[in-house]
Amino acid sequence: MALELDHLDAVTRPHMLNEVNRDIDNKTLYRSRRLTSVGHTEYPGLLKEAVSTHDDDWLAHKIRENGLLVFQETSSNKGKPYLAQGEFNRFYIRGLCLRAIDEGIESLVICRVKQVTNPRPESQAKIGREINPTILLNDLRTNIGVDTALGLPAGPNSGLSVTLG
Repeated sequence: MALELDHLDAVTRPHMLNEVNRDIDNKTLYRSRRLTSVGHTEYPGLLKEAVSTHDDDWLAHKIRENGLLVFQETSSNKGKPYLAQGEFNRFYIRGLCLRAIDEGIESLVICRVKQVTNPRPESQAKIGREINPTILLNDLRTNIGVDTALGLPAGPNSGLSVTLG
């Protein structure tokens, strides 16, 4: 099941795509060590298409369908690759940060965008907390493919993202 992203729309998607292109141009796009050599080549294009017109489920399907992983790191529910969901969510958050900055919105609100069976207490404690979009954007741009200083998103399968406040 795709992440429930409230603002995955015609306003946020171009910001997401700009962030993907920014990482590609800067040679900082996260490429999992689990991607095959073909995966390293095809992944950027699939990610761009996903953020432009699809969702994380579509990206996960394409990664599986095209055999782009050496082996599949899957979550315990429904076998979804973490790469697709995690990276799509990171670019959604980055896009939403840019949207908030453009619209003069001073804070985003941490929310759950996916139901999880056993939510982590540290993730639960973050829900409802407000976060500055400029600080969050800089954190996500700096910490590519790793844990961020602010802890958002909160790791594989956390189900956390942000929404406009």
